[in-house]
Amino acid sequence: MADDFRTVPIHPPKTRTFSSLGRRLVLATLLFCLCFTLAMVTLRTWQAWENNLAQMNSELVLIDQVFQNTLAHAIWEMDRESLDKQITSVAKAPPVGRVVLNILRPGQSPEIIEFNRYATDTSGVAPVVHRQLVAQPYIGANEKVGELTIEGDNNLLWERLWDEARSIVITQVIQSLLLAGLVMTMFNRLVTVHVVHIARHLGKLSPQTLNFHLKLQRSVQRQDELSLLESKVNALQDNLRAHLERQHSDELALAASRDQLAELVEARTSELKTANQALEALSRHDALTGLANRRYFDELKDVEFRRAIRHNTPLAVLMCDVDFFKIYNDTYGHIKGDECLKQIAGALSSVFGRSGELTARLGGEEFVVVLPNIDASQACGAAQRLRESLAELELPHSGSAVSPFVTLSIGVAELDTETMDHFDQLLQRADQALYRAKRQGRNCVAL
Repeated sequence: MADDFRTVPIHPPKTRTFSSLGRRLVLATLLFCLCFTLAMVTLRTWQAWENNLAQMNSELVLIDQVFQNTLAHAIWEMDRESLDKQITSVAKAPPVGRVVLNILRPGQSPEIIEFNRYATDTSGVAPVVHRQLVAQPYIGANEKVGELTIEGDNNLLWERLWDEARSIVITQVIQSLLLAGLVMTMFNRLVTVHVVHIARHLGKLSPQTLNFHLKLQRSVQRQDELSLLESKVNALQDNLRAHLERQHSDELALAASRDQLAELVEARTSELKTANQALEALSRHDALTGLANRRYFDELKDVEFRRAIRHNTPLAVLMCDVDFFKIYNDTYGHIKGDECLKQIAGALSSVFGRSGELTARLGGEEFVVVLPNIDASQACGAAQRLRESLAELELPHSGSAVSPFVTLSIGVAELDTETMDHFDQLLQRADQALYRAKRQGRNCVAL
C-alpha cells in the first residue's frame, strides 16, 4: 500500500502551466468595475455638477439683465414702491437664494436692502452675480446709483444634483447586478459544480471506501486549484487509510494495558487525595493545639466582620493570654509548657464549641476567640466560664504571682459599627482590654 501511494503523482506535470482560478475571477471583476463604475459614476457626476453650475449662472445673469435697468431707474427716481416690488420679484425667482441691494446716496450712508431665502446666513458653492447699477438721467449721462448682488440658491443646486445622482445610483445598481451575475456564472461553472462533487465524495467516505479515489468530471488542459485539491484529497485518503490500520494495531496493544493503568491511576489518586486532605489540615490548624492557626484566622475574620455589618448583628472577640507563661516554661520546661497549652486549648474547645465560633492560636501563649451573634455581656459570661473551666483543671504553676495554678487574662471587645470599619480595629480593642486585665492584676476579664 505504501508503494502504491508513492507512485501517485502529486505535483503538476511539467508540460502543463499552472493558472490560478482566483486570479481569473479577480481580473474579470476588476475589468467590469473599471468599465462601468469609474466611467459612469465619475464622469456623470462631474458633468452633472458642471451643468448645474452653468445653468444656474445663466439663470442669474438673465435675471440681472431683466431687472438692472428698472432697478437703477427706480433708485434714481426714488420710487420706493416700485423699488420694493422689483427687488421682491428678484428675490422670489426660483434660482435666487439671496439678494443684496446697496443704494448709494450722495453725502449719505449707503442703504442696504437684503432678502435671504435661508433662515440663517449661509455660504455655499452656488454662483454669484455682482452688478453695478447705473442710471441715465439724460442721454450721455451715467450715474452710479447702487450695487446689486445676486447669489444662487444652494438648496436648489443640490436638489438638481441629487436628481442627477439618482440616475447614477440606478446605473450603479444595474452594474452591481450585472457584476454579481457575471461572478456567480463564472464561479458556478468553474468552481461550484466541482466543489459539490467533492463534497458528495467526502460525504460517502468511510473506512471501507478510502481506496476509491476522487475523480472530477471535467476536461482541463492546465492545472489549477481544483486539480491540486483533487490530488491532495486522494493523498489524504491514502494517508488516512494507513493511519487507521496503525491505529487499530495500537488500540489492540493499548487495550491490554488499560486495566493496569486504571488501577495505578486510582491508587495514585487516592494517595493524592489523602495527602491533600492532610496538607489542608496542616495549613489551617495549629500543629500543637489542633486549634485554627493564624492563617485560617486571617481568612475567616473578615468574613465574620462583613456578615455582622451586613446583617446588623453583634460580634464579640476575646483575646486570651496565659499568665506568667515564660516563667512556667523556665520552671517546668518547654515540653511541660506544650502540654499546658494543649490542655488550655481543650478548655477553649469545650467552652466555645458552637457552630460559627472560631478559636485560634495566634502564637506562643496567645489565643483569640471570635463569637458571632454574641454581645459584650454574653462574651464576658463566656470568658468567665473559660476561666472556671481552666481552674477545674488545676494545672500547677508555682511561678505565678496570682494563683498556684495556671490562669488566663482575657480582654473582651464588641463590634461598634459607628467607629469600626474593619476587623483589625475590633481586634486592637480586644488587645487593649487584655492589657487592661493584666494591669488589673491578671487572672480576670476586662471589657
